Amino acid sequence: MTDQPTRTAAQQSVHNTLAKYPGEKYVDGWAEIWNTTTTPPWDKGAPNPALEDTLTQRRSTIGNAIATDAEGNKYRKKALVPGCGRGVDVLLLASFGYDAYGLEYSAAAVEACRRGEMESTTSDADKYPVRDEKVGRGKVVFVQGDFFKNDWLEELGLGLNCFDLIYDYTFFCALSPSMRPDWALRHTQLLAPSPHGNLICLEYPRHKDPSLPGPPFGLSSEAYMEHLSHPGEQVSYDAQGRCRSDPLREPSERGLERVAYWQPARTHEVGMDANGEVQDRVSIWRRR
Repeated sequence: MTDQPTRTAAQQSVHNTLAKYPGEKYVDGWAEIWNTTTTPPWDKGAPNPALEDTLTQRRSTIGNAIATDAEGNKYRKKALVPGCGRGVDVLLLASFGYDAYGLEYSAAAVEACRRGEMESTTSDADKYPVRDEKVGRGKVVFVQGDFFKNDWLEELGLGLNCFDLIYDYTFFCALSPSMRPDWALRHTQLLAPSPHGNLICLEYPRHKDPSLPGPPFGLSSEAYMEHLSHPGEQVSYDAQGRCRSDPLREPSERGLERVAYWQPARTHEVGMDANGEVQDRVSIWRRR
């Protein structure tokens, strides 16, 4: 385990690098970090157990990896992990049967993902065993591209609103706060219609002071609610960086609706407070 001084120094290095790339140029900052860092400080080396528990225990909400179209034909659902890091969540989703796509802007990150996939299949112990033999394993695809643009979709031969599941854990909190309206809007462009299209947000870091520099930037559940309910629109924050929730503001017609919300029993250590209490939350969203 990385000790706190080392982790703090690594995080400061990330902050210093990203400070050179404001706003939409953030992607170039992440590319530089991947190109110059052997083990990025955000890399946990394993999927968050909260995602695994969600896929296992919340099938009544999200279903499984196989769906049926209007003509009665079965098909394998597509899952997307934007900002997928080393791809561990992508491999987990594939083990549950999804055709899983991992998106990274950095070519070095994509190569790290592909090496990790190869290592996971050639090692003696299968780190990502098939969870249901009747469903089987989905395919794994890692692609380089910018989440907010369409070129990577075109490269894959996919269109908009094609993903049945999108998973966000450390992507929203890594973006400059100025990009949050576009983040929410982009999900409405990528997520499949209800009821098959589910956005799973592992909300983190809820216990970090939002006035402190990031990434990760401190986020509240209210920030997820306001942005995803009003995609593409400006959301009010106070001087301390706390999201202002307006109960009288009507959700946008194109906004997403939160259909589930809970405190997970397990998460990574960084999602717990000093007493070991889980501070992360899981929320599931669908198009209205």
